[in-house]
Formats: sequence, C-alpha cells, structure tokens
Amino acid sequence: MALLLTLIALAAGVGQAFAQAPPTATAPAAATAAPKEPAPVAPIETDYLVGPQDVVSVRIYGEEKLSGRIRIDNDGSFPFEYLGRVKAEGMTTAQIEAYLAKALGDGYLRNPQVSVEVVEYRSQSVFVTGEVRSPNKYSLPGNSTLMDLLTLAGSITPNAGNWVQITHARKGGEMLGPAATAEYDLRVNLRDIQTGKAQNVKMRDGDTIFVPKADRVWVVGQVRNPQGVIYEEGMTVFEAIAAAGGITEKGSNSRIEIVRIEKGQRKSLDAKQTDVLKPGDQVNVRTRRL
Repeated sequence: MALLLTLIALAAGVGQAFAQAPPTATAPAAATAAPKEPAPVAPIETDYLVGPQDVVSVRIYGEEKLSGRIRIDNDGSFPFEYLGRVKAEGMTTAQIEAYLAKALGDGYLRNPQVSVEVVEYRSQSVFVTGEVRSPNKYSLPGNSTLMDLLTLAGSITPNAGNWVQITHARKGGEMLGPAATAEYDLRVNLRDIQTGKAQNVKMRDGDTIFVPKADRVWVVGQVRNPQGVIYEEGMTVFEAIAAAGGITEKGSNSRIEIVRIEKGQRKSLDAKQTDVLKPGDQVNVRTRRL
C-alpha cells in the first residue's frame, strides 16, 4: 500500500512539472531589411567652366530644401542658404561640389553629399557660319566637339567644300561677332569629321566655325555631262572628266585643254589626263580628229 501511494505521488509531480514547463520557443521570423537608398550617382566631371547666366542643378542628398536649379548671376556668383553668395564663375562643377561640401560641412551639415551639374549652358557660345543649314550663334555645352556644333547647325549643305576652318577668339578680346574667315587657326578635313577620325576636336568659347563653299573645276566639251565638279585637292584631269560622265564617242583622249586664270590672265594649256588641276580650272575635251 505504501508503495502504491509513493508511485501516485511521483506521477502527480511529473505531471505538474510538465504543466509548468514553458512552451518550446519558436525562432522569430527574420526581420525584413529596409530597402537601402541607392547610392547617388555623381555627374560626369567635365572641364567646362561655369559662367554668368548658366543654370546649374544643385542637389544636397537628404536636404531637399537646399536642392534645386540656380541661375548664375552676372557677377559670376549665386546665393545659397547658410553660405551667402557662392562664387562659381571660372569653376568646374566638380570644384563647386567640393566647395559646397566643405562649406556646408563646416558647422551646418554632417558629411554633406553634394551633386552639381549644368542644365542650361548660357555663358559660352560659338559661331557656326558658311555652308551649314542653320548658320547662327550657338551655346557651347561642356566638352563639345566640332561634330557636335555642326550637328546643332543642321549639318553641312551639298555645296560645302572639303575643309572646315576654325578660328579661336583672341585672348582679352571681346567677342562681338564671327571672326574673319580669311584667317583661321585650324583646318580640319570634312571627310575626317564624317568618318570619326576628327571626333575629338574640342571647341572653345568664342570660336568661329566656317564651312567654305566648295571650289569647283568646270568640265566642258565632249563629255557626257558638262558641269562644274567639286574640286578635291590633288584632283587630276582624268578624275574631273570621270566625274562629268567620261568622254563621248566624239571626244579625244589626247586633245584636252586646261583653261586657267593666273594673275588676271587667261592661259590655255595642253593637258594630259594625269595632270593635276587647280581650283577654278576649266577642262575642255576637244573633238577627236577624223
């Protein structure tokens, strides 16, 4: 009997212990990580120097009240909260970024992240003249190339020659209009521009781009299409005749005349098909002898 009572007591204690044991803890679900704000992408640095009337976009990450578009005033500076007036003329966007970050970090903001880019180019310009579809004065965006400006001017006309002339504005001189086209600092082959060989010709503030009208030679007489042919440097009599459709059945391969004006005097020269022409020459293919 005593043994039975002892077993009952033990069973009751075990049951009570199970009843008081805490439930097995379930591992909490992993907390969903808050999405991270993408790292700001800094604008591509250029060597463009900001000037009056340019419009820049200033962004201070996390500080929308300090961000926005700002026009550079005529004195070359712009107003900015906390800092008064900030000098921008003659500085690149990277330099303005560095200045704002340092100045705002000196007692105003903690580790400010600054982005500055030019959104409207107004302070620098280039003249595009001559044989282009829309000759005009054009604003000069940062790092613009010769091809960029020709594209802005609507591309060249069919009457354009084989060269493009660039005249740089003289230091210290005020840009009042297109520079004289008789003088130039650089001449670039049009074919090199079109094929990309001259794609890195950078333009400067005040430059004048002049696209001359093509020189021509005139091919007349016994050719299939008498006409003016666009002259290319080193062009031969044979090449000019070929451009005019070639010699007719009545024409002579050997009776060819070049008419040339030199120092106001008209000269008649017997020519071979391998002779090199000059701009303005007239090639006359005579009738062959029977």
